[in-house]
Amino acid sequence: MKKRVLSVLLVSAMTASLFAGCGNDTAAPSDGTQTEESTAAVSSDDPNTLTVYAWDANFNIPALEAAEADYKANVNPDFNLEIIEQSQSSDVEDAITLAGSSGDYSNLPDIVLFQDHYFQQYVTNYPDAFIPVDDAEVDWSDFGAEKLSFSTINGTHYGFPVDNGTVIFAYRTDLLAEAGYTIDDMTGISWADFITVGKEVYAKTGKYLLSMDGSGNDLMYMMLQAEGVSQFKDGAPYVTENETLVEVMQILDEMVKENVLYLANDWGDYTNQTIVNDMVAGVMNGNWIIPTIESVPENSGKWEITSMPTLAGGEGYASNGGSSLYITGNCQKTDLAKDFLAKTFGGSKETYDAALKDGGVITCCISAGESEVYSQGVDYFNGQPIYAKIVEMGSHVKVVEQNDYHYDMRSQLSTALINARDGADLMEELKAAEDNIKFTMGL
Repeated sequence: MKKRVLSVLLVSAMTASLFAGCGNDTAAPSDGTQTEESTAAVSSDDPNTLTVYAWDANFNIPALEAAEADYKANVNPDFNLEIIEQSQSSDVEDAITLAGSSGDYSNLPDIVLFQDHYFQQYVTNYPDAFIPVDDAEVDWSDFGAEKLSFSTINGTHYGFPVDNGTVIFAYRTDLLAEAGYTIDDMTGISWADFITVGKEVYAKTGKYLLSMDGSGNDLMYMMLQAEGVSQFKDGAPYVTENETLVEVMQILDEMVKENVLYLANDWGDYTNQTIVNDMVAGVMNGNWIIPTIESVPENSGKWEITSMPTLAGGEGYASNGGSSLYITGNCQKTDLAKDFLAKTFGGSKETYDAALKDGGVITCCISAGESEVYSQGVDYFNGQPIYAKIVEMGSHVKVVEQNDYHYDMRSQLSTALINARDGADLMEELKAAEDNIKFTMGL
């Protein structure tokens, strides 16, 4: 029998009931009728059942189903994982906010999938919402330090890493060849030399060598992380006096003006127009961008991946995006939850092999990335064993200071670059961005 995934409609109904002051674990549709899904509780009295909030039926949820099958087959045949599907990651954040604000965590599931960049903010605001997991049987050294930095607070582990956000730089090797370059020429390159190549690619092919969503630009964060530098310093914005950030922004400004970088109007323009409709010869982002690249069958075999450029030259490594699993303060079966997560996402090759095959989720666990499945060549990427390469690259990502205002900073720097493209002075725009962030942070 196929594993049942509970509908997001249930979650919406439960949230509405909370706002109405009800304490029930179930909710009914507005017409008063009951369905099998709408009567399922957010937690279970069964000693072998855990509940979890997650989103993305094509990505994270297959990974959870793989973990459940692994644990049932190899640890506890009576185990059951009830997956309560959310429409998007913000639904989980809203549920934690609602529970934390009321001081009542009883309507949370046992486990939640949570975005890495947001987690520390929520632990700060709602310290009782999550359970520490230091005593779980996990070799934490088998994960990249950068990935663990999101879920480790004051030396205490809270989360089990799931999807790998390691950045890839994918290139259309046929378009590079038209300009006289190969993937090897792009490996360990400096950003200055990258611009030189980009200008020649544009002149020969009419294609940009890079694109990004202009309104939600992650390039500066990724480029800075490859240098081991943050946008924050000691909890405060670090912009105009940050020589590395200023240099990165100047390089991006030059790229835009030299037709090396295309700033898309929005996310849809970035993915559908620039990548799917062949405006670019290169894509740099978290590896979760791979399905978008692969959505054009006629380009199979034309793409290959490598590491990022750096300011001085040499291979650069960064991470963008990703999530981890956390046990909530409402979990009454913490021993089971820790054991389940430790023996699956804590390092099981069986879990991660199936998660990759069924949902495209790439492990953050270094040893799990050494399996035969990960070592296989991928036809779309000209036979490269890209998944093993991504896991290996992820082990080199540098830890940089994170901040609850990460996305506010992204918005401000994105605006600064767009304004500079349109004729404004870049340094004045950076000063305005810094001032705006300080105001938002109350500094």
